[in-house]
Amino acid sequence: MLQYRKISSIDDPYFAKMHRLMGEVFPPEEVLAFELWREPLQDPTIQVYVAVLDGEVVGATEYRYRPELAVAMTDFTIIGRAGLGIGRFLLTEREKHLRELEKESGVPSLGMFAEIYDPGTEAASSLAFGSVSPMNPLVRREVLSHLGFKKLDVEYVHPSWDHEGKAVRGLDFCFRPADESADSLPSSLPGRFLRWYYSALPNKPREWEEMMEAIEARDRIALLPI
Repeated sequence: MLQYRKISSIDDPYFAKMHRLMGEVFPPEEVLAFELWREPLQDPTIQVYVAVLDGEVVGATEYRYRPELAVAMTDFTIIGRAGLGIGRFLLTEREKHLRELEKESGVPSLGMFAEIYDPGTEAASSLAFGSVSPMNPLVRREVLSHLGFKKLDVEYVHPSWDHEGKAVRGLDFCFRPADESADSLPSSLPGRFLRWYYSALPNKPREWEEMMEAIEARDRIALLPI
């Protein structure tokens, strides 16, 4: 039976297994170095959980709820094996926990952000994602569309998590609005969120700063189908 286990230290043996799985699934620029996880895992606002089966990490998810912005963010979801219902298990447990965090904060959520690979780009289409079929960008994108995510109408780029300050492309910045009828967001919401989210990375590429300036210069940003 799958177990939902919180990771709060790099000294947890399950963290090493999770980090190894991340390296198998994601490209190097998307994976924070092992030792650099020590401080983030001690942050009570960062939620990292793994799906454990027979002592092995077969899936993982990281997410957070920011009451000052009234939004959640799903940082990543990893499915390490097909045919075990890991995706559904992680979704159900994460949503249950996010509802608890929202209730504790007393601030109703406006929705959830997520970065989603665009399989139509060369950057994403060349990635194997661990050769696990559920991690294929086409599959993941359709699943997230079913869940209600829409992409922001921006040319998205983000700083690399390897701290080298590279511009990472091949993703869309998406949002699942609590109000399913919403077709746009005030630009201040993604603007403030992204400034906060990437404050942990001191080296940011010029392309990211230009994108942020373009976002902040607008009044609203359309939400488009994915």
